[in-house]
Amino acid sequence: MTDSVMSKAATMEIPINSNGDTGALAEDDSLEQAAKLQWSLDEKDLQQVMVSGPNLNETSIVSGGYGGAAEGIIPTGSIKGPNMQHSTSSSSMTAEEATRGVAVEKYEAVKKWGLNTYKCTKQMISERFGRGSRTVDLELEAQIEVLRDTKRKYENVLRLAKALTNHFYNMVQTQHALGDTFADLSQKSPELRDEFGYNAETQKLLCKNGETLLGAINFFVSSINTLVNKTMEDTLWTIRMYENARLEFDAYRSDLEELSLGPRDAVTMARIDAAQEQYQVHKEKYERLRSDVIIKLKFLEENKVKVMHKQLLLFHNAISAYFAGNQQQLEQTLKQFNIKLRPPGADKPSWLEEQ
Repeated sequence: MTDSVMSKAATMEIPINSNGDTGALAEDDSLEQAAKLQWSLDEKDLQQVMVSGPNLNETSIVSGGYGGAAEGIIPTGSIKGPNMQHSTSSSSMTAEEATRGVAVEKYEAVKKWGLNTYKCTKQMISERFGRGSRTVDLELEAQIEVLRDTKRKYENVLRLAKALTNHFYNMVQTQHALGDTFADLSQKSPELRDEFGYNAETQKLLCKNGETLLGAINFFVSSINTLVNKTMEDTLWTIRMYENARLEFDAYRSDLEELSLGPRDAVTMARIDAAQEQYQVHKEKYERLRSDVIIKLKFLEENKVKVMHKQLLLFHNAISAYFAGNQQQLEQTLKQFNIKLRPPGADKPSWLEEQ
């Protein structure tokens, strides 16, 4: 319609009056009014867009040219992007499943531990009251008992050797103080200078030999302490592991025997198969630890004989040389066993280390 009006206006004659003004025509008025109306509508639409912004859900895509059929308009509200809500729910479900999996694993571990503790406690009580059977290795049990008795006796030797060291250390310190006192009196008592001097030299010599003997005794105590509290203790720890494995093995063995005496339905057969599997696992563990205990007992015995032969020889030679007053033999004994004495004041840091 606008095109027809514009074409008609272009071909129309425009009369000019004597003053040079155009005449007022009806067609010109209608054309001017239509243009003003269209401008006002466009201005309102522009203001609405500037204030509220375009609504993308109501924006349309025109498939044809301007003024095409209504069937070519596709509402953009029907075109949707990825579902973010679905992605968020999936991630939350994954986190919940992971948490649930950890909780199930902890529950199964606690359940397994509780069942094993119950079976072992039941087996231990049955053995205590004589109603249950236990696996016994008479030869190995005898060796273990001998080791425990030996450890108790060696602990007594260690306790007495430490007591001897403390007492002898106090005696050496007393001899040292007595020698210093005699030396001081020899300087202040001219009439008894020789007598005090002889005694001072004797006490100093005894103090020196006593410090040498203390070095030998300390080496003896250190070696016995290592043998008792490390080597023997390590073997006894393996023995405790073996005894626990023996208790578990007997507990699952008794459980399998009880199930085997019951009815043989489908449920019981499934329980028997599970009990058989657990029995086999604990049997292998028991046999492996039993083998470890036998090997450690053998090596411990060899090591004990070797260590004690050396330490007893050292103790005897050092004590004999000291009380015989043989300073040369006492020093030779320490060299024979590669014992180095700390010089006096070696425990204290030097002035350079204190800086």
